[in-house]
Amino acid sequence: MCGIVGLFLKDKSLEPQLGALLSSMLVTMTDRGPDSAGIAIYGDGDGDKAKITIQSADPKKDFVGLEMELMRTLDSYLSIEVKSTHAVVTLPKDQLDEGRAAIAQLRPDVRIMSSGDAIEIYKETGLPKDVVSRFSVTSMAGTHGIGHTRMATESAVTTLGAHPFSTGSDQCLVHNGSLSNHNNLRRELKHQGMTFETENDSEVAAAYLTAEMAKGKNLGEALESAVDDLDGFFTFVVGTKSGFGVVRDAIACKPAIMAETDRYVAFGSEYRALVSLPGIEAARVWEPEPATVYFWER
Repeated sequence: MCGIVGLFLKDKSLEPQLGALLSSMLVTMTDRGPDSAGIAIYGDGDGDKAKITIQSADPKKDFVGLEMELMRTLDSYLSIEVKSTHAVVTLPKDQLDEGRAAIAQLRPDVRIMSSGDAIEIYKETGLPKDVVSRFSVTSMAGTHGIGHTRMATESAVTTLGAHPFSTGSDQCLVHNGSLSNHNNLRRELKHQGMTFETENDSEVAAAYLTAEMAKGKNLGEALESAVDDLDGFFTFVVGTKSGFGVVRDAIACKPAIMAETDRYVAFGSEYRALVSLPGIEAARVWEPEPATVYFWER
């Protein structure tokens, strides 16, 4: 089952509304996946700054004092904004990897949801309306984003098992479907240095794309490779710092619909997820073709 939404803004005047528009789209997909939900928001980035989004099962314990401890460890100024069970650490861009390592050392129970110049990921168990409310997603601005509401089939209902999955800087993926060769791919990717937090096949797909882009491919080229290398039924919506991509497997049995205007490109598992978007009545609306990559980049 599962429900996917995505929105790539062309019109800068819509950027303050990104969180509100994505939230409305996601909540509309609740009956496709009521057990957990997540959303990835991309902003323009802040020059020499980067962000690490973290999650804790016990934020009162894990987040208290972390800002000062990280500043002492990294010997630089940074800030932490707590949002319920998540927090966004903003730090110098050249200390991103060092910051991830410091968080792992100082708070081993804290999980990193995403890191990069532009991305923030928020995900938890529960209904989409409760998840977006918990993190005040409707007030977030940005350039593009994707969301997912999950009906667990292949792994447990947990925060880490929720989508989106992020396995590389400013990269994330949401998935509707099931992969049949994910165990073999997981072993191959581990040999390439990739690490995994869950048994979810969607995390394997995310890691596969990260590995392909690490070879020098852009998102569109990595998605083209996925059509050949990934077995099963799948619809992927993927984000990078500058891009937004969609691909379905060769059979394309999972529902998907897209719309494009001069102001945005939108994706939904069903058309009803798109009906509240501005100007949707004049949009070009189509069903993505099987084994065909759709890719937009700034």
